[in-house]
Amino acid sequence: MEQAKIKSMYNLNETIAADLFQGKDYPWEVLPEISEFIKKLGPTLDPEKFEKRGEDVWVAKSAKVFDSAYLNGPLIIDEDAEVRQCAFVRGSAIVGKNCVVGNSTELKNVVLFNNVQVPHYNYVGDSVLGYKSHMGAGSITSNVKSDKTLVVVKSRDGEEIETGLKKFGAMLGDNVEVGCNSVLNPGTVVCPRSNIYPLSPVRGVVEADSIFKSQDNIVKKN
Repeated sequence: MEQAKIKSMYNLNETIAADLFQGKDYPWEVLPEISEFIKKLGPTLDPEKFEKRGEDVWVAKSAKVFDSAYLNGPLIIDEDAEVRQCAFVRGSAIVGKNCVVGNSTELKNVVLFNNVQVPHYNYVGDSVLGYKSHMGAGSITSNVKSDKTLVVVKSRDGEEIETGLKKFGAMLGDNVEVGCNSVLNPGTVVCPRSNIYPLSPVRGVVEADSIFKSQDNIVKKN
């Protein structure tokens, strides 16, 4: 499943967490390691650019964090990011440069590459969002299967990869657009430059440069 590999999905120059991905094939392999990675990286950050705001919480001095936002560690918020009113960051989160975490958005165990936008009423859990990816208002990652079994990533040609993970939201490649009120089901992988139409229930692997209109129906390639 080459298209779902880290080397095909992400520009690692666009995240402070590049080292987290080293030595791994697939992006979901980083999920169990995000928390400890932050705890190790945080103390090494330049104190001229970052300030410590509590236990295992580092926030860039150029970032804008509204007073009503809740920040729980381990957490790194990189330069020029914006965390808006009533955002709920539960912890184990890396928010990249110039990211927008919007009103009432919830983050948990995630890596947001630089310039990611989750600006309105989004839930993003156990996920990796690539450079310049965007989730429309109300779109969410569903990170636990209803039958509570371990997540298997499935391609559309029948290939399967057992992840060994109970919690796995979505892997979005660089420049992915997710339309409003879409649900990314557990084990979703959306490859770079793809567009998910609003109100779409998505699961499995969506190939790069695709337009996805509804479940199991890729309309055309860009």
